[in-house]
Amino acid sequence: MRRAFLVAALLTTIALRARANVLRLNVNDTIQPISDEFIGRALDQAQREHDDAVILVMSTPGGLLDSTRSIVEKIMTSRVPVIVFVAPAGSRAASAGFFILEAADIAAMAPGTNTGAAHPVLFGEKMDEIMKVKMENDAAAFMRTIAAKRGRNVAVAESAVRESKSFTEQEALAQKLIDVIAPNDRALLMAIDGRTLKHYDGTTTTLHVTNANINTVEMSLRQKLMSALMDPNFAFLLLVLGGLAIFAEFNHPGAIAPGVVGVIAILLALFALNLLPVRYASLALLVAAFILFALEAKFASHGVLGAGGIVCMVIGGLFLVDGPIPQMRVNILTALAVSIPIGLIAVFLTTLVLRARHGRVSTGSDGMIGEIGVARTSIGTDGKVFVHGELWNAMAKSVIPEGARVRVAGINGLHLLVEPAE
Repeated sequence: MRRAFLVAALLTTIALRARANVLRLNVNDTIQPISDEFIGRALDQAQREHDDAVILVMSTPGGLLDSTRSIVEKIMTSRVPVIVFVAPAGSRAASAGFFILEAADIAAMAPGTNTGAAHPVLFGEKMDEIMKVKMENDAAAFMRTIAAKRGRNVAVAESAVRESKSFTEQEALAQKLIDVIAPNDRALLMAIDGRTLKHYDGTTTTLHVTNANINTVEMSLRQKLMSALMDPNFAFLLLVLGGLAIFAEFNHPGAIAPGVVGVIAILLALFALNLLPVRYASLALLVAAFILFALEAKFASHGVLGAGGIVCMVIGGLFLVDGPIPQMRVNILTALAVSIPIGLIAVFLTTLVLRARHGRVSTGSDGMIGEIGVARTSIGTDGKVFVHGELWNAMAKSVIPEGARVRVAGINGLHLLVEPAE
């Protein structure tokens, strides 16, 4: 009995060790350098741990072409089979996501998902026809290469680039753009079990993943922070708030805290913008906005300069990031919600500073200048005046009779220099 128990335990252990391992990762964001880094790290981990497959669960509106090309290259050259799964229901693999889906060893979609619309787009820039055709032909050739390599419908895949066609999961399966439709990970693994895949170098792999262990890999804390910074709206907010903090530091030298906060915010914003397609003319507009805010406080323009600064900030924000999809540009509501309050605050701060600098001194001996008093004696080279509730020695350039109203014109040692008030 004991021997039978040991044999059963040994067989169970062997069976568990023999189970396949599948690495799973989620990309529910735009395709950008952080997405590229995350996918590359996951593929390296899968190869290092000898996993049997990688499931890339994807839901994306698209993203940057350079990052897309890098991800496609990693998938096409991966020694571990890569399964791209558009899920859950309601998700999409649009634009750049369509290229990644077609590059997979196994392309899968969940019911209620869609893909396609992969035409290259540039925002805010009018291209000449030759450049437009060049970009379109380049993207179409890239798609033909991917589809042909994976044995998919080249003509239909190319139509998603040239004609911006989109496909439901059923249409994609019927037109041989994907390999399987599955509601979840387990159903997907059962559907593809036993399939033989051919790698880029000609070698083949047969999948045995029905009962595979699924291990999920998450973004590192650094990648999560960087991914949040890659949101153009957040980057714009950091940049403008940092500019306001620096602006406040210049207006209140020695405050220190606004300067420190401003420098950190601007550096974080520049770090994110360095990874995004940025229009540097927009940065110049943001600088011009703060200059106009300062001028509004200095000159009585009745709000014209301040309004111009707000317009510059809104336009600079809208065109700051030249993203190919709306999700990679600054939203107009964000630009307005940030620019108007920042403009009003900047003008208010500058106005306070200018008033403080140009206001008359009201304390100390200098605060006496301009005060009105009464001559208690006749005043010539010497005399007495009652000013500000106090009796002072005084002198005047011409004789001022007793009882006359006088104005303090200056101070000479312990004497006030006075003149007739009328």
